[in-house]
Amino acid sequence: MTAFFGKLWINATIAISFLREGRIQSLMITLGVAIGVAVIIFITALIQGLQTNLIDSTLGSQAHIRLLPPDEVNLIAPPAADTLQLIQEDKRPQRLRSINNWQQITDTLDQLPLLTAVSPNVSGPGFVRRGEALESVILVGTDLVRYQNIIPLDEYLISGELRVGADNVLIGSELAKDLGVEVGSKLRLDTGQDSSDNSSNNLSSNLSSNSAVVNVAGIFELGVRELDARYVYLDLKQAQSLLNLPGGITVIDLTVEDIFEAEEIAAQVGRLTSLQAESWIETNAQLLNGLTAQSLSSNMIVVFVAISVAFGIASVLSVSVVQRTREIGILRAMGATRQQILRIFLIQGAIFGLLGSMVGSGVSYVLVWSFNTFGPNIFTIPISINLILVTMSLATLTGVIAAAIPARRAAALDPVVAIRYV
Repeated sequence: MTAFFGKLWINATIAISFLREGRIQSLMITLGVAIGVAVIIFITALIQGLQTNLIDSTLGSQAHIRLLPPDEVNLIAPPAADTLQLIQEDKRPQRLRSINNWQQITDTLDQLPLLTAVSPNVSGPGFVRRGEALESVILVGTDLVRYQNIIPLDEYLISGELRVGADNVLIGSELAKDLGVEVGSKLRLDTGQDSSDNSSNNLSSNLSSNSAVVNVAGIFELGVRELDARYVYLDLKQAQSLLNLPGGITVIDLTVEDIFEAEEIAAQVGRLTSLQAESWIETNAQLLNGLTAQSLSSNMIVVFVAISVAFGIASVLSVSVVQRTREIGILRAMGATRQQILRIFLIQGAIFGLLGSMVGSGVSYVLVWSFNTFGPNIFTIPISINLILVTMSLATLTGVIAAAIPARRAAALDPVVAIRYV
């Protein structure tokens, strides 16, 4: 083992001496590798930062998985024997209804290690009135202790207190702007439902039923205009009363550890509970397609930059073989084996890759700092040590691979012919 490392040290010393003789060429190719590595690290970090920002923005305002009651379908009697039945079916309108046995389902879900948070909620349409202003909203009744594990509303609160119950509600910033209200203002909530028979006749007659005057305890801003203009959070029991679902809930929100396994986990939970399970991946298919396209474009840039770097290293070492043919012949005549000559040029390729990646990593840090400091400040680019180490390893490996052909050519030189080379 000691002899092996001793020979390797000698080969490395010879390789470095060759590089020193062609300082200009060595400097140029090292700078080329550095630029390539800096581009790879910066582009990769930029795409990762953008994707993380998009995912955080999306999942910051919604659950990873939602469990809903199965759709109601029309019950059609089977035809009589030897009878051909032609059916023209209109899809049955879906009414607001509760999930059966939701308490038992919630207890079961709380025990599943696949899930990190479970929050039963009641959600339905309603109206909010202030003076002559009337806005359509979505009423969300929830237990804030549980719901905070799904969506951290305290992080999105811009004024007031995070408090529901006792006629206190939370509303979005856009809705507050449209209604001209602030913390402490009074609003009237209506659901347009007749509490006596759970049916609706017309808007004018129903605005007086199932209504409540509430106090704005806090104003939040989720960052999604549609949600900030329509969501009203209130106490679970008060929402159940307004929506004519006493003791019922309409949706169970879930979160998981690995967000990209949400679709598979949703299918498992759906089979377990016999409920309709929707994952964020299913409801944000266009976002996933965009992220996939971004990753593909980033990978293509990395591949083409790596190919350019490899060709640059290979061309410099090919010239080096021609320039040092006489020296190679002398080394072969002094007893150097083909494997030793091969290792000398492979080490040169590794040195190009390693030195270039070290310089390029420093340049990439400067680029990332400049973007985070002087950029649009829409999101921050994170740069991890793992990305640096992986890129440096790939650059060094690329240098070794690029040096393979010139190294084989150098090792194949006949010492007699090489010594005569002028």
